[in-house]
Amino acid sequence: MRATPWRRIPSHALLALVLLAPFQAKAFEPQEGGAAIYAKRFNGRPMANGRPFDPAASHAAHRHLPFGTVAEVINLRNGARTRVVISDRGPFTPGRIIDLSPRSARELGINGVGRVEIRPVVDSD
Repeated sequence: MRATPWRRIPSHALLALVLLAPFQAKAFEPQEGGAAIYAKRFNGRPMANGRPFDPAASHAAHRHLPFGTVAEVINLRNGARTRVVISDRGPFTPGRIIDLSPRSARELGINGVGRVEIRPVVDSD
């Protein structure tokens, strides 16, 4: 009897595909919610990806998007847009979906907390 392609894949890999597929599908849908700015006390501290936080870079924290994901963030109040790289985990405040570096928040015109839409950028290569 000839083995099917599924029989060649280790069972733990199949289990991971089945369990993680719903989360990966949801992760790339646009999201709306609150955005806040990183506090100054985080400047230079390591982010969840291990690199130091640079307030002049376009870093952002998101709870679920993979590190390195480029996302377009749109301020729903004024229509301003910027791109950020997901480099950290958070925010952990109810109602917020992203924490922005001071540079990114300034580009969006956010001074404290603002309402935004996040759209992960998918390469078309």
